[in-house]
Amino acid sequence: MGKGMRAGKKSKPKMPGGGGGSMQQQIAQAQAMQRQLAMIQSELEEKEFTATAGGGAVSVTANGKKELTALNFDKDVVDPDDVEMLQDLVMAAVNELMRQIDEASETEMSKVTGGLNIPGLM
Repeated sequence: MGKGMRAGKKSKPKMPGGGGGSMQQQIAQAQAMQRQLAMIQSELEEKEFTATAGGGAVSVTANGKKELTALNFDKDVVDPDDVEMLQDLVMAAVNELMRQIDEASETEMSKVTGGLNIPGLM
């Protein structure tokens, strides 16, 4: 037998982080993070985002749920002979709007998660 060992006694493996109390602490932290993330998500859903294209000729507004709430055109951009230009402007404005919403969501969520990439979060 090795030095300092007694017959019949097994040494208990140590839990990483200090034992059972640490696991409870981690669970509590995860639950707190989950509550914070839910609150941030709710706040983001209420926010409004606006993007424009064509120097403001097309303006698109949506909430944080990515639901369009407003779509405005300058009367000069509505040309029945050039519908394709209007379509391009609307697509550009909507794409920029979605990028803004995604960026705001990522920024706010990373404040809580510390930049961790948590699957299914967004």
